[in-house]
Amino acid sequence: MGTVLYSPGMAERRASESPSVPPRAPEPAPRSAPAALRRAPVQRRSAERLTRILDSCADLLDETGYESLTTRLVAERAGVPIGSVYRFFGNKRALVDALAQRNLERYAERVTHRLAAAGPAGWRTALDVVLDEYLVMKRTAPGFSLVDFGTQIPVGDPGAAPNHRVADRLTDLLSAYLDRTPDPALRRTFLVAVETADALFRLAFRVDPGGDEAVIAEVRVLLRAYLASTLD
Repeated sequence: MGTVLYSPGMAERRASESPSVPPRAPEPAPRSAPAALRRAPVQRRSAERLTRILDSCADLLDETGYESLTTRLVAERAGVPIGSVYRFFGNKRALVDALAQRNLERYAERVTHRLAAAGPAGWRTALDVVLDEYLVMKRTAPGFSLVDFGTQIPVGDPGAAPNHRVADRLTDLLSAYLDRTPDPALRRTFLVAVETADALFRLAFRVDPGGDEAVIAEVRVLLRAYLASTLD
């Protein structure tokens, strides 16, 4: 989801039937080092260096594109020796894949915080949060327009299926909030929603570099109609 995710349903009905046990806000998954890392940072200084490397990679993607990106350029922008980049990453593909993973972690955090603030408001509110936060990152996060969660350019393992990764993360994140079991059926539903949003948001940003609002509105209508069949 690639380029991005934004009633009363089952969650509202259950909340009204059992007001003493409202749906829980999702908890963010524990942080872990991106799979693309050769070595996870242990000390704060090393972690700060890794952050500078990823930040520099994101900025350079906006300035030069993926094809012109090099690990040497990233090292120069980050103000670190080239060996520091290779300490963490074997090549620029692994570097960009780690950036995509960091994007997903930050996206999940943003969604988690918004849902915690919204309280038990139901799946339609959750859908808007998921889509809204994706759009904010799409429009403002450095490098996101090329990389997002790994779907825009051929980074990492071709079998990694980034949209599957996004759908799984959203299923785990939203299932408690929606008072649903994260079973294969719910995962499939979210995967279809993620793939749909990905394709249509790509269209919206082709029509208008800032994201065509009319197309985005249609995405919301379409996803609400689809999810209602499962979540209501």
